[in-house]
Amino acid sequence: QVQLVESGGGSVQPGGSLRLSCAASGFVMDYYAIGWFRQAPGKEREGIACIDTIDDSTFYSDSLKGRFTISRDNTKTTVYLQMSSLVPEDPAVYYCATPVKGGAVFPDLLCGKGYLDDRDYWGQGTPVTVSS
Repeated sequence: QVQLVESGGGSVQPGGSLRLSCAASGFVMDYYAIGWFRQAPGKEREGIACIDTIDDSTFYSDSLKGRFTISRDNTKTTVYLQMSSLVPEDPAVYYCATPVKGGAVFPDLLCGKGYLDDRDYWGQGTPVTVSS
């Protein structure tokens, strides 16, 4: 059974940092691209950072302005999102997701609007708030 479990969310002050984790089980991550997405209240879900786990190529949303980094551990069972310099625009529920069909996917495509839908694999989300 495929499972994605996010953790690491919480509340931080502006300028602070958090590291989110996405633990994967039930599938071989070597063959799946995976990404981080976020959805703020009243806004559409957006893909913010994606990685192709075959060659580690990455894509980041322009909205991040270089503040976040996606990575995976050597066992390829966990994907991380290191978030730095958090700003008031960052609060959202953060999800990791991977396509059901597997295989290599260009990370910019994976993060693109509409590539994944509810039929794909999603975690339950972890909330991030930024307040002073």
